[in-house]
Formats: sequence, structure tokens, C-alpha cells
Amino acid sequence: MTYSKRLALLIVIDSIIVSFSIFMSHFFLNPYVQVFDTRMLVAAITLLLTHHVFSYILDLYKKVWRYASLEELIGIFIAVTGSIIVTAVEQKVIYGNVYERALTVTWMLHIILIGGVRFAWRYYTTYGLTLAPRRKRIKQAQANTDQKRTLIVGAGSAGQMLARQMKGNGDHNFNVVGFVDDNFTLHHLTINGIPVLGSTKDLAQIVDKKAANHIVIAMPSVERDRVKDVITVAQQVVPSVQTLPMIEDIALGNVSVSQIRDVSIEDLLGREPVELDIESISNEIKGQTVLVTGAGGSIGSEICRQLVKFAPEKLILLGHGENSIYSIHMELKQLHIDTELIPVIADIQDRDRMFQVVNDYKPTYIYHAAAHKHVPLMEANPKEAVKNNVLGTKNVAEAADTAGVKTFVLVSSDKAVNPTNVMGSTKRIAEMVIQQLAQTSKTNFVAVRFGNVLGSRGSVIPLFKKQIAAGGPVTVTHPEMTRYFMTIPEASRLVLQAGALARGGEIFVLDMGEPVKIVDLAKNLITLSGYDIDEIGIEYSGIRPGEKMYEELLNEKEVHKEPVFPKIFIGNSVDFDAQKVNYLIRNQHDMSQGELSGYAISLANEKPVENYVVTR
Repeated sequence: MTYSKRLALLIVIDSIIVSFSIFMSHFFLNPYVQVFDTRMLVAAITLLLTHHVFSYILDLYKKVWRYASLEELIGIFIAVTGSIIVTAVEQKVIYGNVYERALTVTWMLHIILIGGVRFAWRYYTTYGLTLAPRRKRIKQAQANTDQKRTLIVGAGSAGQMLARQMKGNGDHNFNVVGFVDDNFTLHHLTINGIPVLGSTKDLAQIVDKKAANHIVIAMPSVERDRVKDVITVAQQVVPSVQTLPMIEDIALGNVSVSQIRDVSIEDLLGREPVELDIESISNEIKGQTVLVTGAGGSIGSEICRQLVKFAPEKLILLGHGENSIYSIHMELKQLHIDTELIPVIADIQDRDRMFQVVNDYKPTYIYHAAAHKHVPLMEANPKEAVKNNVLGTKNVAEAADTAGVKTFVLVSSDKAVNPTNVMGSTKRIAEMVIQQLAQTSKTNFVAVRFGNVLGSRGSVIPLFKKQIAAGGPVTVTHPEMTRYFMTIPEASRLVLQAGALARGGEIFVLDMGEPVKIVDLAKNLITLSGYDIDEIGIEYSGIRPGEKMYEELLNEKEVHKEPVFPKIFIGNSVDFDAQKVNYLIRNQHDMSQGELSGYAISLANEKPVENYVVTR
């Protein structure tokens, strides 16, 4: 039912109730007297108008009565009492006295009927046409042996709203057997007919006692590390664990059974997601022309999704692969936004094409996310790594400089710190390229370093999922290997925030908490998928060429301890030999694969590179 139809229906029902109440009060008190006199009609009109005014002021016509509670009852009491008082004042002014008994009876009927209709509607939407909802649920549960016997962890507003929907929604196969909550004052009580069985420390015993096979975590406002602990315990005692959306969705009243989702690996990061300054980003982006290279990739496409929220005038989606650009272009078109979306198929290694695109569209911002990122592949193909990550970056950056772009943001990697592989080295050299340009250009050139991005193409998560789906084993390089992790939305927001903070030459780094062991990530994903670790198995394949046991976000020379923004750090500028960078760019064609690899790694680590100099 649309809002306008719902509003009209409520007004009609309330009008009938108000008119009926005042008529019946006169009839009960004076059954043999003329009821439809002038005084009664004036009182009825006054009562009717004031009731609708108070209901509008108190938003009674906007309440979701399916979730009505004490707050709604208080609203009804105030609206009805207010309208009665106004009617009494009207009688006193016009007639000199107040018909107190009639108004009292009217007030009582008014409250009973207005409240009764609302709560009858709540009962109907929850239980349907039955006078025995509990017996009905028990009968249904007995008839359906496939029902999930569900415990809801969290008896707060989110858990209560969810429980009401689960009880009344016939489309979903849930049988709520109880709440679990750490608030001891709720223990042994019932909420909406559902018992609060105990605290999370008793979860195993409660599951066993109630034969539960499904747990929903309904604690959207609780700190992430606490939720992680509860998820870990829950996964040990039931085969199915799910969770609710964030508190913002709860506040908007958007909680529904359909929004329960499986616990994701992001839930086990052990830290709160980093939230950034949306207002400052919006001020920079709104109404501007923005270019994203690598727009079809995991990071590039998410940057585009985040960007359109800030209403740029034009968004240029540039990428080498036509399928990926087509996908993100079609996805964004479905949003029906005012931003003009411009798909561009181009290779960042094509210098002339980059200059042409930047000159044609004259973007205010460029987010450079196009790069080769697979460590083992780049070890075997160092020439391609240099051509794409270094020369490609140089092409786009110099095009930005020439066209007078305001800000250029390079998406870099934590592997650029003290690199031991070609991929990390080329990313560090790309940083050198833009830092060199930043010294003379009016364009603000900055870099953003990521850790591993959960769920991005080529990351460990999709690989682990594929291995688990195949029955295992999951392959991990080394039991002690650690990495920093962040989510794709976090990574993309960091890029946008860096653009808003850019002054030129900086390297921005997100505070990603403590590094995570890859083997722990694998174990968590196995249990999240509903398997035992021994059932799937974990094999150690050994460290691959170019890999490090652990990654760093800043080297010792770059460390700047104070964040420039909550959770965002900036590295100090570090001097490097620009001539050696230029030498690599000029002579990379004449170097062998081995020479190029050695030169790039030595240059990125600021070590002597004389052994790799090419004689002409």
C-alpha cells in the first residue's frame, strides 16, 4: 500500500472512531434525549479537527504500527487528551460550561478504539487471523521438520524487530526458540512471547538445551571485536551463523528477515571499519569531471561506485578490458544518476592516447588504479611490470600535469615498502615518478598505499573459497606469514579521502590495525563455509618467488607518527635518485629480464644499481 493510500485510510478510520465516540458518549448518558443537537455537532467537528492536527504533529500517521510499542501508546494518549482539552475549552468559551461526563466517556472510547485498531493491525500483520498464535507456531513447527531452530543473540531493539518478523513471516523458515543477551536483568523474562535464555557465555549449553541449529547475531551497534568473539563461539556450536546489517539500517527501520546475511570474512577483521570524512570528499567531487583508470578492476570499480554518491558532473571509466568496463558502466547506469558516465577503452601504456583522453575531457581529478599486481606473474614478466606500472603511470601523470589536472591519486601497495619483488618495486618506482613531478607541477600528486584487499580479484579469499568448494585442501604459503587486510569499500574511500587531503607529494596509509596471519584467515573461512578445518585441510606450499614473510606500510625513513586524519597516516618525503629513475625509463627496452628485475629492486630499495647499467 502506498503512503498516500495508507494516510487516507487512517484518516478515514480515525474520523469514524472520533465521530462514533462522541455520539456514543451522548447516547450512553442521555439515551432518551435528542443527540444530534448543535452543541454535539460543534464538539464533534472540533474534536475531529484537533485529533487530526495532534496526530499529524506527533507523526501518528507515519508510525509503522506493526512495530508499535509504549512510545506509540503515549503518542495516542497525548493526541486524544489534547483534542479533548481543546474541545472542553471550546465548550467553555461558547456555552459557558463543559459537558464533563460526556467528554470523559468520549476520551475513554477514543483511546480504546484508536489504540485498539492500531494494535489489532499489529496483531494481524504478525500472526494473521488466529486467536492462538503460539499454538499456531508450534503446530507449524511440528509440521515442518526443516525449520531452523533459531537463537537471536541480542535482545535489544534490532533483535526484537527481527523476532517479530520471523514469527509473523510465513515466507521464511525460522522458529525462534529464544534470545541470548548479556544484560542479566533480562534473563528469565520473555520479550514478545520469546524467552531470554541467558548470556553468550552460556551459548553452548543453551544451544544444546533448545536443540538450536541456527544463530543470528543481532548486535549492530556493538564493537566489532566483541561481535567477532561472539561469532567465533557461535560457529563452534551451530552449523549456521548469520548476522544483521549495520545500526544505520536499524535506525531507518529497514530490518527484515531478508536482510539477514551470512557471516562474512570482513566480520572477522577484529577492528571497526574505517569511516572517512564524507563531507570534505563531497565538497571536492560534486559537479567535477573525474577520471578513473583501471575502472573495471576490483578497486577501480568500487572507487567509481563511491564516486557517484558525490554527484560528479562526468565520470570517465577508463580501462583496457572491454568486458570489465562494460560491466561497471552498465551497473552504474542502472542507478539512474545525473552523472554523465563515459566509458573509454584505452591502454595506459599508449602515451598518445592518454594525452588525448586527458586533454579531451580535462578532468579535475584522476584516480589511477590501473596496474599489474600479481607478485608471481610479475616476477616472471618484469618487463611488463615496468611498462604498465612505471611507464603507464608516467604517461597518465604527465598527461595530468600538461592538462592542469587539480589532483592525481596513485593507488599503490604496501609491497612498495622495502620491496623484495618486481611488482612491489615497480609500485615504489611509480611513487618516485609522481613525487618527482610533484616538485614542479601545479597538479597535486599523491599516492595511497593499501594492504591486501579482501575479495579483490587475485586476493587469497577467492582462491580459498574455490579450494574449499572443491573439497580442499586450502594452500597457505607459510604458517607464520602475515598481511594487513582491508575491505574493498575501505580501500576505495581511502583513495577518495587522499584526494581531498592532497597537497602534493604525500604518501597516505590507512591504519589497518594488527596484521593477520594468512593461516588464521584460511581457518576462519573454512569454518564460515560450514566445514571443519580437519575436513578440508590446510597445506603449506612454501614462500613463492618475491614474497615476504610480512609486509610494512612505511619504511623507517618515511615514518610520521601522528595521523593527518583519524586512522590515516602520511609518510615523510624521502629523497631518491631521480636520474636512476629516468635511466630505467629510458633503457628498460635494452635490458634483459634479469637485468631489469635486479635494477628495479635495487632502485626501489635505494641500493647501488651500477651492476645493472646498460652500455650502449
